[in-house]
This record gives sequence, C-alpha cells and structure tokens, in this order.
Amino acid sequence: MDFPAAVNYILSFADYERMPRSAVVFDLRRTERLLERLGSPQNAAKSVHIAGTKGKGSTAAMIASILVQSGYRTGLYTSPHLLDIRERLQVDGELIYEKEFARLTEIIKPEVEAVNESGGLGELTTYEILTAIAFAYFRDKKVDYQVLEVGLGGRLDATNVVKPEVCVITSISYDHMDVLGDTLAKIAGEKAGIIKPGCIAVTSPQSPEAMAVLEKVCRQQAVKLVKVGRDVTWQRNSVSPGGQSFTVRGMKSEYHLSVPLAGEHQLENAATAVAVAEVLAERGDLITARTISRGIANVSWPGRLQILRRNPWVIVDGAHNGDSIRKLVQALRQHFAFEKAIVIFGASSDKNIAGMVAELSSFPDRVIVTRSHHPRAVSMERLVDEFSKKGVTPEVSENIAVALERALSVAGPGDLVCASGSLFLVAEVMQYMLKRT
Repeated sequence: MDFPAAVNYILSFADYERMPRSAVVFDLRRTERLLERLGSPQNAAKSVHIAGTKGKGSTAAMIASILVQSGYRTGLYTSPHLLDIRERLQVDGELIYEKEFARLTEIIKPEVEAVNESGGLGELTTYEILTAIAFAYFRDKKVDYQVLEVGLGGRLDATNVVKPEVCVITSISYDHMDVLGDTLAKIAGEKAGIIKPGCIAVTSPQSPEAMAVLEKVCRQQAVKLVKVGRDVTWQRNSVSPGGQSFTVRGMKSEYHLSVPLAGEHQLENAATAVAVAEVLAERGDLITARTISRGIANVSWPGRLQILRRNPWVIVDGAHNGDSIRKLVQALRQHFAFEKAIVIFGASSDKNIAGMVAELSSFPDRVIVTRSHHPRAVSMERLVDEFSKKGVTPEVSENIAVALERALSVAGPGDLVCASGSLFLVAEVMQYMLKRT
C-alpha cells in the first residue's frame, strides 16, 4: 500500500469533518475495541489531553514545543489538517513520513475490518482510525509524551481512551451545538468528560457558567483544578506583526516570554501551556524556565493569524465562531497598521453564521463572500443575506481563487486582506497563494 492508497482507504469511512455531525453515532467502544486488537498503544506513553472550543490546537502545539525543548520525545496529535493529512501526526515537530503512514495503515487495515465485521457498534470512522494510527505511531517512535487534542467535545471523542497526567480545558464558547448541547453548561459538561481521577486539570479563563461545571466535575473526581487567570496570570509587553512579548506569573516563577503568534488569545493559550509545564515539573519532569521560554518562542501553528504576504498584508485565520471572530478583529487592529481592510469570508453551514457576521460586519471596508470546496460550506446567498441584515453589501466570488484575485486587484500596498471563517477556506487560500508565488 502506498501513501495515496492509504489516504484513500482512511477517507473511505464516515468522516464527520466532511458530513453533518448529527449523522455520526459517537461510541468510544469502537475505538477501544480497535486499540485492544493493536495491543493498547495508547498506554505506552504519558499523555496530556486537551479539550475546549477555541485555542486547544495552539495550546497543544505550545505544550508539545515545551516538552521537546525540555528533552522529551513528544508526539502531537491534532485535527483537522490544513494542507496535508500528515500534519495530524507529529513527533518532535516532524510530520510522519508518507511511507510510515502507509505502513501503519496497512497494519491496521485487517484490524479495522475485524472490528467492523464483529457488529453491534457500527463502523469505525475516519477520525477513529486516524486516532488509532496516531497511538500506534507514537508507540513505535517510543515517545515519552503524547499531547492529544480532542477532535470534538471530549467525553465521547476517540482520544478519550487515555489516563492523562494533565487534562486541559481551553476557552469554552458556543460551537457544535447540534452535538454538544445548546448551553455553555452542557458544552462544558462534554469537554469535562476528559477529566479523570489521578490527573491534574488546568483550565483557561471561563465564563461563570462553564467554570461551575468544571469545578463540580473536579470535586466529583477528586482532581485538583488549576485556573489560568487566577493561579497563573499574564501581561502583554509589546506587539508586532510577527508576534508579541509578554510576562507570565506562574505558580512557581515569573517568565519573560515571546511568541511568534498574534492575538491576545494566544497569550491566554501560552499562559495555559505554562501552567501545564509547571504542573508537569511539580510531578518530577525536568522542565525549566529556559525550556519553557524556548518552547513558546519556537512554536509553530499555521493558519492562525498567519501572514502569507506583505504590501499588502495577506493574512489567514481559522476563526469559525463569533467569539473567535471578535478576537481576530481585535488582533488585526492591535498588530497591523493598514489603510483599508478587505475581508474574504466563507464558513461552514453548521456554524453560527449570524454570530460571526455580527462580530465582523463593522470592521472591513470591503467584504467578499465565497465558499470553499468543502461539502459543508454555506451558500453565498446565505452569507449575502446575513451581511445585508447588518447594512453591508458584500461582493460575491464563485470560488476562493476568484475572491483572492479580486481582493488583490483592489488592495493598495498599505491595505490588508484577511481570509477567515473556516479552516477549510484558510487551507484553500494557503494552497492558492503557494501556487501564485
């Protein structure tokens, strides 16, 4: 089996990233059964498990970077990917090789078929199979730590088969309400499903409604809860288009840090990563102020306020709910000097489109709506309708290439072009800009 055949095989199963999530039956027993057949690779390394609505990927990348700089062989499992499915499986910052991906897929294929043929639980999904491959890969590479980003929710996510050292809950807001619930308390309850006896929990700042749920679960599980914003705080010192410097006051020490990511929300994520590092150090890991500083400074997390071009600025960001759009607009104003702002916007149909448009509509001088090739992409008619309700008349471009060329044709050297609303849109913009240059 070669790499393209391996990818095609995995994508031949139900993929909730590309279909209505209400059509997927979430059941951890499928993943558990598959992992048993593989010799329970999820138990081969220590785990840091991360759930949340926003910031969990960035936080996971920062934690993994700190562990690597501290000398620990570290696996990082995230989703979705932007340009290459191998982005999801990294060890010490390097993507899995195509040959290794194909080899593991070939090994796992008969076990997948055995689980599916055993009946009673439904067929394994693309995400569940990828998660099993990740655990098998990390075991083969003999990692010391595996840093695992939850795909959706937490309680029933395929990653929730580990006994973690630390459970992390990043910022909780409204998203995936068709699956997780229509209140912050219900959503928080699903995220808190990763908290287990024996771990220490770390949470980013939360709304009172979400925090109450996390506190209750930690009491029930007899788990210590570290609160970023109370036990660990941060203060921004300076900003530039390429990142920001800041100070974190931790539980044990004070850290003077810089991060190559823009936005106040990334400082919150970094403070959360520092809190996790301090917890691990308290448990005996050799993590120092220097390795924390180097880990944060060397983190890479593409597609989040990423600069693709200057003069004019071309920036992509995967914001896909109202809260993250608000933070994006704030970051663009703080980090970049520009004359006019042109926004290219597209989103998935299962998102709160009205909430995103409400946060975005007063920012740009020009809006161009478009859609990615993703099957869940919302219609441009819907986007036009939502912007019109806010008194904005957007231009319509049939695809992302047309939208980008239009934006660049009207942008002066002192202007800013920002594409956002969906990671799938961001991926297509990045692909097009790579070809264009």
